[in-house]
Amino acid sequence: MANTNTTTTARPEILCTQPVIESAITTLLKTPLGATHDLFQVLDACQHYVDALIENDDNTERMALCGRLLAALEVLKVALKTPLPAHLIERLTVDVAEPDNYRGPLSTDSETLREYCSALTILLLQRQQSPEQEEQLTGLLFELINLLVEDLKTPRFVRTDGGLAMISGEAVPGIH
Repeated sequence: MANTNTTTTARPEILCTQPVIESAITTLLKTPLGATHDLFQVLDACQHYVDALIENDDNTERMALCGRLLAALEVLKVALKTPLPAHLIERLTVDVAEPDNYRGPLSTDSETLREYCSALTILLLQRQQSPEQEEQLTGLLFELINLLVEDLKTPRFVRTDGGLAMISGEAVPGIH
């Protein structure tokens, strides 16, 4: 029997000596995301959230993932308006351009596609649809996020003798 002044526990088998291992979802939800992240980092975060969302059946985790995805899409809104840093311009530059290979499947711009993703995320957060509809909305959100990521990471610039030029021939700076 343990005394009140002792450090000995009466039932040592109750103590948990194993460290708590965080789940991948918990780690993902704790990952900070803000205005200091560049466009590709924000896109990667959006893709991680939607990847986890489509594979998850836990309502609490799904809500948390939707919340984080919506926040990431708001950060993306800012990132889309920010000029591209030199390291991303380099990643979006090719030596030889083949314009037909760089067209996106949708004729909408990045901001509109981001808004579509935000709207779907808000619908999922409201939880007013049937499980079947929720599954369809999640699948559509997954497809649109991946389409947005693919489009924004597609090369935009080509090296020429006179420097960099847009692959599409447009001379508008700051296009994503």
